[in-house]
Amino acid sequence: MKYTTEIKVNVTLDEFIKKMDNVDNMKHWQHGFVSAEHISGDLGQLGAKMKLKYRFGKRKMEIIETITKRNFPNEFHANYTMKAMQNVQQNYFKNTNNGFTKWTSITEFVPLNLKMRLMLFFIPRAFKKQSLIYMQNFKSFAEKGTSIANA
Repeated sequence: MKYTTEIKVNVTLDEFIKKMDNVDNMKHWQHGFVSAEHISGDLGQLGAKMKLKYRFGKRKMEIIETITKRNFPNEFHANYTMKAMQNVQQNYFKNTNNGFTKWTSITEFVPLNLKMRLMLFFIPRAFKKQSLIYMQNFKSFAEKGTSIANA
């Protein structure tokens, strides 16, 4: 399943990238984020791997992030691999004429088992909705400093 989401953030591209390219900020805009652990490669650079841990109620999730393209301030691409799913992210950032930053994210979920294949088939909107929530959370954090860390 593949889809595109987009949002405009009322900060300059430089400010946007400073906040986006800081793993310590993830707790401020990603629900359930617990921690990040560097696994291999040069931290934050092409080919680097990081283990991201999340908790949603009693459910825990570990995701391996592999950076596949790093061309800041314009692009950041990564693969996120879980036990049953792979998420391929292509993120594009662009200055608008009025000084905002336009963030376009192309997301592809690839199921790795039958259960996840069925989930993608029956509730595809839930995945896009979650992507939009993360983007809106980042917008609030970047523009107003609003954090979801203790929400």
